[in-house]
Amino acid sequence: NRPPVPPEVPKEFVEDYTEACVVLMDSPKASAALSRRCLQYLLREIAKVNPGNLSNEIQEVIDSNKLPSHLTESIDAVRNIGNFAAHPIKSEKTGEIVPVEPGEAEWNLDVLESLFDFYFVQPAVIKRKREALNKKLINAGKKEMK
Repeated sequence: NRPPVPPEVPKEFVEDYTEACVVLMDSPKASAALSRRCLQYLLREIAKVNPGNLSNEIQEVIDSNKLPSHLTESIDAVRNIGNFAAHPIKSEKTGEIVPVEPGEAEWNLDVLESLFDFYFVQPAVIKRKREALNKKLINAGKKEMK
């Protein structure tokens, strides 16, 4: 059970995220692949990285220093876990294909939720608060915030 997607998150991101949530229990692999896809779309459309492979796109957003450290430390997990979902990667020890565990797919969803909060929710909250305070300042004959 995941929290509902905040209304500030654009519809084009909600679809992949919601589908990743819905399939999580039945197929962590499918959930991880959808999370990876959602991350790549988010980086291209919102972070404005140069399209390429996801590893380079993640490195570009990390190097931009625009994300808080807790996100830069987690964002590459989505790619790595997604790669286990998208490619038949074998364990060097057992030779078996490495599965995606439910907790890993959940981590991907956690990272996406944090990115949604950073890119969409917090800016909208701050905008609403600034507008309310600026209105109050103007009504009091003061200058708006800087």
